[in-house]
Amino acid sequence: MSGASPKLLYLVTEDWYFWSHRLPMARAALAAGFKVGVATRVDAHGERIRAEGFALHPLRWRRGDFGLVAGLRAITEIHRLYRRERPDLVHHISVKPAVYGGLAAFAARIPAVVSSLTGMGYSLASAGLGARMARLPMSLALRLLLAWRRSVLVIQNEAHRATLLALAPKAADRVVVIRGSGVDTRHFAALPDPSARPIAIGFVGRLLADKGVRELIDAYRRLLARGVPVRLVLAGVPDPESPTSISDAEIKDWLTLSGLTWLGQVSDVRQVWAEAHIAVLPSFHEGLPKSLLEAAACARPIVATDIPGCREVAIPGRNALLVPVGDAPALADAIERLARDDDLRRRLGAVSRSVVEPDLSDLRIGAETVALYRRLAAQSSVVA
Repeated sequence: MSGASPKLLYLVTEDWYFWSHRLPMARAALAAGFKVGVATRVDAHGERIRAEGFALHPLRWRRGDFGLVAGLRAITEIHRLYRRERPDLVHHISVKPAVYGGLAAFAARIPAVVSSLTGMGYSLASAGLGARMARLPMSLALRLLLAWRRSVLVIQNEAHRATLLALAPKAADRVVVIRGSGVDTRHFAALPDPSARPIAIGFVGRLLADKGVRELIDAYRRLLARGVPVRLVLAGVPDPESPTSISDAEIKDWLTLSGLTWLGQVSDVRQVWAEAHIAVLPSFHEGLPKSLLEAAACARPIVATDIPGCREVAIPGRNALLVPVGDAPALADAIERLARDDDLRRRLGAVSRSVVEPDLSDLRIGAETVALYRRLAAQSSVVA
């Protein structure tokens, strides 16, 4: 290792994702004495990242590039960065950085590697043709990471840990569960059930098919047809880098629906939860969704799909109603139940805060992550 202040480098596809999801753990690492750098494609958050005291290393890669040539180009660029900077520890965020960064780290002989899988990712979880074509090489690369003694995979829930251990049963000590990125429970304070009517349904997230937003629109149409007094608030934008991004034409069609408000990108989602009575996330796959963490911290009842990840925050019988994936009628029924039952909605919302505090606070998750870094740093000083 490089001494009393080990050099830690995060590898993230986009600067906005680092800023929105990984900033608390990077701050915790810096406070713990690590020298922190961030390697990412830089768009709008470069100066903010530098202002935090992190070294910034711009990359040219894009999330939407999945071809062999693009992959080799990205791996080569990352390898050159690792050879130049010689980090003691690298932390790869999400499937693509884990695979490309893992191969580059192996070639560069990085002493310790952490790879966080924020879910199973498009290539591992989607049924689309492009995902199926990418699944085999991605699975092989993950097997290599699991076989590498200096590599640890961080998973956000136990179900996904079991999936990975099915690939490599002997890697149990190198697959660690850390539940998401945490939520700032000081910033996201409990909010009262809004007094305004009609009941507002809130969705926060990228406008992707995989987030179940089409099913949400279908459910909303059904509620309007039934005469249920509700309105829908969407906060988020399409993501052209994702294969499942919703088109502008489709969104334009949604905006013709009565009572639907599209806020676009929102800088502080507290304004959504101050307005919305119910948080909804009908996603197809999740690691541990930050949008639900924030909604729960604001004391909102939740309607979500019954999948790993969502179940970490949306707990049936406590603070949530769960529905099957892709089931718009069941989604409409669950929303209607909460919309018509003020007592149930408020009771579930009151419990939501206790689900995230203190175990899912950003301070708790940051401390768990730094403890992992310190353990790997200690081990690497022996085996390097």
